[in-house]
Amino acid sequence: MDQAESSASPGQPEPGRPARPGRPAPRPDGHAEHEVPALRLEHPVVAGYDGSASSRNALAYAAGLARRLARPLLIVYVCSSGVYCEPLTGQVVGVPRDADALERWLLAELDQVTGHTEIDVHVRTRRGSPARELAATAEEFSADALVIGAPTHFWHRIAGSVSGWLARHARCPVIVVP
Repeated sequence: MDQAESSASPGQPEPGRPARPGRPAPRPDGHAEHEVPALRLEHPVVAGYDGSASSRNALAYAAGLARRLARPLLIVYVCSSGVYCEPLTGQVVGVPRDADALERWLLAELDQVTGHTEIDVHVRTRRGSPARELAATAEEFSADALVIGAPTHFWHRIAGSVSGWLARHARCPVIVVP
C-alpha cells in the first residue's frame, strides 16, 4: 500500500490524471506482473493530508500552487503502523487497510476541495511518523514545496507539532496553512 494512482475506470485514465502504474499490468498469458514501477515525479508540490479542516485548506492551497507552478501534486496520507497487541493472547495484530477505498477517499476529497482541475495528481500512503514520512517523501522527490495544515490542538502548540518539526528538518520550503 505504498503507492496508489488515480483513474476514472479500469483501463481508462481520467483526463489530466495518469493511469495506475502501481497496479499489476496484465501479461499476454493472463497473469499479472508483480513488479511495481517506481513513481517518478520531477519537483512536485507535496501536500500532507489527514482529513482535518486545516489539511483540507492545505490541500486546496497545494493544488493551486501546483497549477500555478505547472508541477504535479503529490498527496501524502500517513497512517499509523496499525499494529497492536491483543491483550488476552499477546498476539501482535495488524489492522488491514483497504488501499482502494483510501485512494477513492483522497481523490474525492481533492475533487471536493478543488473541483476538477487539470493538474497531474498522485496519491501515496505511508506508515509511521507523519513528520518523518512527509519529510522523507519531500526529499525523495525533490519537492518544490511541502504544504501542510496548521495544528489545531492546543497541546501541539506546547509539546510540538508536525509543522514545527518539518520547519526545522525538511529540506524544502514548508508552507503551513491555517
